[in-house]
Amino acid sequence: MLSNYYTVKKEDFDQTIIQKSRFIGYVKRVETEEEAQAFIQKIKKKHHDATHNCSAYMVGEHNQFQKANDDGEPSGTAGVPILEVLKKQELKDTAVVVTRYFGGIKLGAGGLIRAYSSTTSQALQTAGVVQRRLMKGFSVVVDYALLGKLENALRNAEYVLDSINYLDKVTFIVYVPDGEEHVFHDWLVDLTHAQAAFSDKGTAYVEIDV
Repeated sequence: MLSNYYTVKKEDFDQTIIQKSRFIGYVKRVETEEEAQAFIQKIKKKHHDATHNCSAYMVGEHNQFQKANDDGEPSGTAGVPILEVLKKQELKDTAVVVTRYFGGIKLGAGGLIRAYSSTTSQALQTAGVVQRRLMKGFSVVVDYALLGKLENALRNAEYVLDSINYLDKVTFIVYVPDGEEHVFHDWLVDLTHAQAAFSDKGTAYVEIDV
């Protein structure tokens, strides 16, 4: 498993007008090539009356599934520029469809490349990008007397405070960067004067906005 990677935060879209042509960029996080293709078909069905529905995706831990489709635009002017934006931003498990409604003015090869690239970048910015970081989860249990001190310290540390559960005692679910478990343990013991009980919750990917 990768220690960390970047992907889109959520499914979203954005649009722009370039030389009277309407460009709509759709983005979605996908986990398989089949899911990417299904997303592309969904957008093509939604915009069946569009001049072009160009697409690209990068899927897999090592980007083993990549595809770009110009959908009738001159070769290399649409799908590949979309894919290049994904590569430049180092995004994995991401599919993009850029729909174009032709406005009557030809853009030329350079203009098309810029239009599809900028529409993709704009849609990605709207959807947001997250870093998925492999971290170790811990359950930390303390008395209510330590609630404020520990919560404040966690929110100002590099650790990720996932949730707080208020029962007979307070339980914090915390994620720690992989390999820093011992540092976290020593920090916690020192902070709480060894008054915290904690247990391993396993490893998981935690999403951090970038």
